[in-house]
Amino acid sequence: MSSSAPSRVDRFDRAHTEDLMSFLAASPSPYHAVANAAERLEKAGFRQVAETDAWDGGTGGTYVLRGGAIIAWYVPEGATPHTPFRIVGAHTDSPNLRVKPQPDMGAHGWRQVAVEIYGGPLLNSWLDRDLGLAGRLSLRDGTTRLVNIDRPLLRVPQLAIHMDRSIYEKGLQLDKQKHMQPIWGLGNTVGERDLISFLEEETGLTAGDVTGWDLMTHALEAPAFLGRDRELVAGPRMDNLLSVHAGTAALAAVSRRADLPYIPVLAAFDHEENGSQADTGADGPLLGSVLERSVFARGGTYEDRARAFAGTICLSSDTGHAVHPNYAERHDPTHHPRAGGGPILKVNVNQRYATDGSGRAVFADACERAGVEWQTFVSNNAMPCGTTIGPITAARHGIRTVDIGVAILSMHSARELCGAKDPYLLANALVAFLEG
Repeated sequence: MSSSAPSRVDRFDRAHTEDLMSFLAASPSPYHAVANAAERLEKAGFRQVAETDAWDGGTGGTYVLRGGAIIAWYVPEGATPHTPFRIVGAHTDSPNLRVKPQPDMGAHGWRQVAVEIYGGPLLNSWLDRDLGLAGRLSLRDGTTRLVNIDRPLLRVPQLAIHMDRSIYEKGLQLDKQKHMQPIWGLGNTVGERDLISFLEEETGLTAGDVTGWDLMTHALEAPAFLGRDRELVAGPRMDNLLSVHAGTAALAAVSRRADLPYIPVLAAFDHEENGSQADTGADGPLLGSVLERSVFARGGTYEDRARAFAGTICLSSDTGHAVHPNYAERHDPTHHPRAGGGPILKVNVNQRYATDGSGRAVFADACERAGVEWQTFVSNNAMPCGTTIGPITAARHGIRTVDIGVAILSMHSARELCGAKDPYLLANALVAFLEG
């Protein structure tokens, strides 16, 4: 095929996937991700409300930000206090290396940054990469500021093969404490605020302004189309900003309709990768509080709240595993989700995923109305199964929940891989679901 020939990617709305790639690049931390989602929703007419303010029950789009989480909802004309919700759930965090409270360290003429391992990253994927640093700075005046050093700043150097030939026999063995501390300069002395002073200078702050930080590393390679026909996309943080982006696009799209039978909601949580037990996590009170306040602001009672929740459905959208061509035996022999095959329905009878038969019917209906092909993922019985915010949402709020997503390779790597058209297909399925 010549380079001028149309690729398979050109057969769908390429603009959606290109926008996803921009979203991934601009969202190196959960705090940046929710800020970018909020910006997109603002352009669609949504407005931010503070949790400390009184809420009105008017129609239109509204969102709440808390740390690395965002809850956004659209109240259509004619909505009653007991109108059910349709929720797209996702998470904003990804496994990475996060800066410790005392970040400055070093030895043998190298300056280093002390990091903790966040979530369950593939550690080898962070070796010998040029890394940036991003996150949130807490200031002395009580405010916060986003920071993104999006240039080569850090690197976790791998030991030369000449000094560890056992790799050939035993494989790469990495100690999380000893082997994952990145270098960022030269010097025999290390100050107590070297890194933080550098960030104050980079962001135009006065020395001593920063009193707290939530900082994390990110790989600097830009998202890119991949392959002969450019039918794949490689990029960082697809798990799970791919779903956050699709949910944001879907909510903005359905907010243009005036006759919605449900109240569409986007719930993007932080800290899924380490168990969701946080005030911004799915196991916290944020979603329930926002939904209840929405009901009560429209004049509802506890009875209305109960009726609304009883009719509510959540699609928990998170990435899943495409069958790996080099490790096909690790997958269920009768369920082989493939990249480019459309979104996946995730099933586990032990409730690692919340999908049941009625949930399958809801998802199948949405995909059919959207004209989107879909697939099913089930883990190999001999392999442990991951989990999502789905079972947590279902159990905590009594909301019927269905686990779905997009099939990818290299999950939890610093750089993941999916089919180029799958994000677009997921977004279309989410639009159909939110429309009801």
